[in-house]
Amino acid sequence: MFSLKALLAKPFASYIIRKEKKWIDNPIETQEQVFQELISQASSTAFGADHDFISINHHADFVKRVPIRDYEELKPYVERVVAGEPNVLWTGKPLYFAKTSGTTSGAKYIPLTKESMPTHVTAARNAILSYIHETGNSQFVAGKMIFLQGSPVLHEQNGIQLGRLSGIVAHFVPEYLQKNRMPSWETNCIEDWETKVEAIVKETLPENMTVISGIPSWVQMYFEKIQQKTGQKVGDVFKNFNLFIFGGVNYEPYRAKFENLIGRKVDSIELYPASEGFFAYQDKQDQKGMLLLLNAGIFYEFIPADAFFDAHPTRLTLKDVKIGVNYVMIISTNAGLWAYNVGDTVMFTSTKPYRVIVSGRIKHFISAFGEHVIGKEVEQALKEAIEGTNFQISEFTVAPQITPESGLPYHEWFIEFENDVADVSQLAAKIDAALQNQNSYYFDLIKGRVLQPLKITMITKNGFQDYMKSIGKLGGQNKLPRLSNDRKIADKIYNLNLIK
Repeated sequence: MFSLKALLAKPFASYIIRKEKKWIDNPIETQEQVFQELISQASSTAFGADHDFISINHHADFVKRVPIRDYEELKPYVERVVAGEPNVLWTGKPLYFAKTSGTTSGAKYIPLTKESMPTHVTAARNAILSYIHETGNSQFVAGKMIFLQGSPVLHEQNGIQLGRLSGIVAHFVPEYLQKNRMPSWETNCIEDWETKVEAIVKETLPENMTVISGIPSWVQMYFEKIQQKTGQKVGDVFKNFNLFIFGGVNYEPYRAKFENLIGRKVDSIELYPASEGFFAYQDKQDQKGMLLLLNAGIFYEFIPADAFFDAHPTRLTLKDVKIGVNYVMIISTNAGLWAYNVGDTVMFTSTKPYRVIVSGRIKHFISAFGEHVIGKEVEQALKEAIEGTNFQISEFTVAPQITPESGLPYHEWFIEFENDVADVSQLAAKIDAALQNQNSYYFDLIKGRVLQPLKITMITKNGFQDYMKSIGKLGGQNKLPRLSNDRKIADKIYNLNLIK
């Protein structure tokens, strides 16, 4: 079937790729230009004054004056912005705050400015155009595209709009995609995830769906509902569905399940978006890694992960990175984040051009469903839950259960108790409540029925010692990870028959 939109997409893709090639072919110069522009524009801000930006001419000057910070350390400045003060971290006031999960004190408020906001939209567009340019496949633009995302409903705080990143981005979908975009605005605003998925299924079943996008765990639920309703594979229901766009979590644990649900293989594009910036996207189907975006108002520094906790780790710029080394990624942005540790670790798969894979987090975490639960949160939740009880904990670790035999996915807590314990259901409920109270993402996933509350699996006496011994890490400085983003430890525990 002829489609003018599909026809025009190819020359437009070629034009954009030629334009992008200018900075791709000049990566070091591009990053230097971004650096100079960021420092120049922010010199008149409170942060710029506090850190003597006016005297910064080179990266070495920046390293001397601006220490690495995470959100908690940058929070005093952010709180001034949230209170409505202008010219604190960036000129003027932000357009939005993206509300995201906090590390120790609830929600984080990540600013999005008039300079940074367009880069999120442009990057998502260019990822699709890169795919069109490489494959010649543009017919999908004539069909319906679904973007499974958070609610676009925003709230105002001191004159600044507040919401989830995916909900904010929903307000910036280009006009030429509006007619193709699903679900409807009304359905997208439904807060309860299970109800929302049911409504999305109802809306999309009659449509010619060609592109489906979202966090894999959420899309999996959508696919399973489609199969339950129709008794068919997703690929048979949507015969022209040939492109899956994903980001946020590792796709590999889901790949086999997805191919089974779809009934065939489909092309995929991986994105690397975050509230702090849109960092990279997959630009080649046959190359490992995602193209690092060097002209998007973000200046990157990289610290070898094994040296990150040293007193004065070396902060490398792009020209000094090497393929295959695990780096902590540090960013400075036109949203006012300065030498900011996003917590991610990356590895370069190529330096011509610069492509990365996300290798994990600098600290252990679980984000199999986008919840970003960190070690400090699980330790605090357990501490709160056992206060005033007779439970005595010897050791524990946590893993995601993505594909349970029945019911929704959940977090599985493996706990070795010092004392005899008969019933752990109340303890599980207390831990879950404490974790929801700390982590807004986890709270949303439980409330939206994407996850069910956590479950406790009791471990035999000295079971964790037996596990550590089995992997040759008993004693010394070796520690059992508090949590993992996969089931390697969990599967080993089951295989060793360490379940009580």
